[in-house]
Formats: sequence, structure tokens, C-alpha cells
Amino acid sequence: MPGEAYSAQIARSTVRAVLHAHRLDPLASAAVQVTGELVAASWRLDPGRSLYLSVRYRDDSLRLTVYDGHTPHTQPRLAAHCEARRRAALRLMAAVVRECGGAWGFGESREPGGGTRTWATLPRSGALRYLSA
Repeated sequence: MPGEAYSAQIARSTVRAVLHAHRLDPLASAAVQVTGELVAASWRLDPGRSLYLSVRYRDDSLRLTVYDGHTPHTQPRLAAHCEARRRAALRLMAAVVRECGGAWGFGESREPGGGTRTWATLPRSGALRYLSA
């Protein structure tokens, strides 16, 4: 998808539709929130470059992954600063993932062209409880 501000809405709508098509609608609240945050943070950190979103359900867990073109820095100070910016940009997403009992992280993309891979895993049981109160 394009690395633009509106891409987060496209990604959220797409994830909602994909979950519906696979009868996983109850996971949508958590998944849509996490998707929007992943895409928005990737766009802010590397504007104007294409983003790639992967959605996968396996072993009762939903995995959302966003690939962006921001290559990891080799200089340690720049790498630490960049990592801190990414963590700060994903604070809300981290809270949602934690609430669902999931995990998240980021690192160098193994895809051709490099960049950064940011992912979140939402266990079905935790995503079902999200916003249920």
C-alpha cells in the first residue's frame, strides 16, 4: 500500500473485511486497532515509501506484520534513537497487545530490499476479551 497517511484507514478496513471473510469477526476490535497503529507508525517513520501488510491466522493466534523501507542504522547512536522513536510511536499498540496477552517487536526485514519488519501477535482468547467489558 502507499506510504501515505490515509493508508492506515485502508489497512484497517482491509483487515476487518479479511477477518469477516474468514469468520473471525470477534477478533476485529483488537486487530483493527493494532493494524492502524502499525501502519501509522511505519508511515510516520518512513513517509512516502510503500508499505506491505501481512495478516496471518495460525494456531489460534493472529499475526499482523508491516514491512516498511526504513533500513536499520549501522551507527549505534542513530540505531538507538530510531528504536526509541519506533517504540514511542507504538505505545498505544503495545498496550493493546499487552491487554490481549500477545507479543510484538521489530527488526530488520528479511525481504528483498531490506527495511524494517514490525509485528504483533494477538492470541484468539485475548483478542476476544479485548473491549468486552
